[in-house]
Amino acid sequence: MDTDAQLTERDPSPAPDRGPERRSRSARFLTSVARLRYRPVTLFALCLAFLFLLSTFVAQPFLIPSTSMENTLQVGDRVLVNKLAYRFGNQPRRGDVIVFDGMGTFVHREQEENPVTGLLRGAGSALGLAPAADTDYVKRVIGIGGDHVTCCDKRGRIEVNGEPVSESYLYPGDAPSAVPFDTVVPEGKLWVMGDHRARSSDSRDHLGEAGGGTVPEDKVIGRADLITWPFSRWRTIGTPRSFDGIPAPAGPHG
Repeated sequence: MDTDAQLTERDPSPAPDRGPERRSRSARFLTSVARLRYRPVTLFALCLAFLFLLSTFVAQPFLIPSTSMENTLQVGDRVLVNKLAYRFGNQPRRGDVIVFDGMGTFVHREQEENPVTGLLRGAGSALGLAPAADTDYVKRVIGIGGDHVTCCDKRGRIEVNGEPVSESYLYPGDAPSAVPFDTVVPEGKLWVMGDHRARSSDSRDHLGEAGGGTVPEDKVIGRADLITWPFSRWRTIGTPRSFDGIPAPAGPHG
């Protein structure tokens, strides 16, 4: 047999595909550890970012810091503030419980805060884990733009546009107001009061200041719609029927 033919016939078959090079066990172990280590962190960061965006534009948890809204809201309650309630042409209504920025109306001082502290506080309040800025307030709307709000009538009740208001939400034993007042709410403004009148610093306490104690509508952060914590107090925060019979304002001069 020809020698060249023998050599050709005895050539080994082509080497089989070896596939991807197998990594050592230690390399595979380190990769697995890295995945376990970083994937939850990434997921957690994404969840935080989502919650932050949600609380910025849609709904924000708010930690109740004081007794001014008892018994409706108690210290330590966490409420969900609906930031879309007054978008798309909707406006605050009498009886709504709102959260608003009191800077320039209830607060007339500059805020001085360490940037890092402010960032941490802002993140905590956005998640409902820490109190909001001390310039944020939660109160009930009693009068809207054009309303003539007075206190008190012969039976000690607040009147809005000449109609007495039955305030069943008041803290037990509280009078509607120990301070008499008679005011016309400017257009685009709100007259607000706490449900625990004896413990609330509200529109009554700022009557002599610019704006007459009223809050601009554009300072409203949102409407408190739901108590989310503690679970034993889980409930919606509705608008009472007490204001249903209030007539429309008579005019800019009441």
